[in-house]
Amino acid sequence: MPSPIFWFFALVMLFGAAAVVVLPNPVACAMSMVASFVGLAGLFIGLNAYFAGIIQILVYTGAIMVLFVFIIMLLDLNTEKKRMPKMTPMFAGLGIVIAFTIQLIGVISATPGKELPAIDMPAAAKNFDASTQIAKNLSSNTLPDVHLIGQSLFTEYNLPLQILGALLLVATVGVVVLSKKQIH
Repeated sequence: MPSPIFWFFALVMLFGAAAVVVLPNPVACAMSMVASFVGLAGLFIGLNAYFAGIIQILVYTGAIMVLFVFIIMLLDLNTEKKRMPKMTPMFAGLGIVIAFTIQLIGVISATPGKELPAIDMPAAAKNFDASTQIAKNLSSNTLPDVHLIGQSLFTEYNLPLQILGALLLVATVGVVVLSKKQIH
């Protein structure tokens, strides 16, 4: 990816994320999150991770944000009144950011040029039928990320995926029930 395009998508993502925190209107915050998701999708596509970029647009920007905006509209949130910020939480947050930055710099500087451990191919390939494309790619050290994501998501993590879907459905129904106005 050319450097100007990378910086464009990175800035779109960062400004969108900052606007989510700064803007007082909940709908504007949700739309800023959409901008941040679009910037992240652009970065994924720039890294040749086309599947992750398209899923970022379809799932997060398309479906999840529509759900967020729907729930925000149902809750009929009003803008919060301005009040004086307290300094203690601001200093605590600033201290956490500084500590995290120092820790991140320490980790990055302590591990230059360290190589990742090799994948144990027989152990990794034993979960797949030897005639499948996944097993062939594993044995030739080319990992098909989409196949492995789907394989693990729908075999090892099927129950948590379904629980998460049910939890989102229950939360949406709860918002609809709570937002109904009592008519007397």
